[in-house]
Amino acid sequence: MKYVNADLIFPEELLQEIQKYVHGGLVYIPKREESRKKWGENSGGRSYLNHRNHEIREKFAAGMTIDQLSGQFCLSFDSIKKIVYVKK
Repeated sequence: MKYVNADLIFPEELLQEIQKYVHGGLVYIPKREESRKKWGENSGGRSYLNHRNHEIREKFAAGMTIDQLSGQFCLSFDSIKKIVYVKK
């Protein structure tokens, strides 16, 4: 997160209004809800996990056991169970 001096970006009236509530402190201003991204969208982590889980479901449907999938994907028995039995 980048620090920006408020008197450089806010109009004087707005700065004075903010100073009524915060005196020389730091304030975090979050992004608008519609511009937020979900976890993993920037890094590709979400698409990787979706692809992996799809592959796990396909192999389970083809006859692999949960124990076999657990060993192949290095996940716990319960994690594999959650993936293959999730309602989509």
